[in-house]
Amino acid sequence: MKLKEHKFGFDIFAAGLFLIIMLPNIIWFFVPAPHDILRNQSKTEVLDIFATIFQVLTLATLCAIKNTTAKKLGFSLCVIICAASCLAYYVAWIMYFCGIANGGVFVCLYIFPCAAFMLYAVDRKNLIAIIPITVFAVLHFTSTAINFL
Repeated sequence: MKLKEHKFGFDIFAAGLFLIIMLPNIIWFFVPAPHDILRNQSKTEVLDIFATIFQVLTLATLCAIKNTTAKKLGFSLCVIICAASCLAYYVAWIMYFCGIANGGVFVCLYIFPCAAFMLYAVDRKNLIAIIPITVFAVLHFTSTAINFL
């Protein structure tokens, strides 16, 4: 992969993926879960700010940058595992809303959206997006580990 193969353009599927990942977060914002420890004061506020910045950069690079050599979106292994990651993420949210708030659920809430974004970027050959996704994943993991594990 070469950087010169990347161009600006809107990727509607990346925007859709981001909305799929954000939907449970939006629901959680308006409908508190029982034993909702995600609403507790974070011990990593500065880290969380940087994670949010890289989450926005993830969205921007996934949606606004395309690799001209990427094949048409189809049912590749990366896309299938990306979809499975989204499904697993929803299962983790359902567990959380059912009152299950343990380390395993929090790891799933961290790992599956990051995996979905990474797999989508790999499938789309979006080398530029891989950078903020990786940084976001590391920051999100660190925050999750400190606050919930």
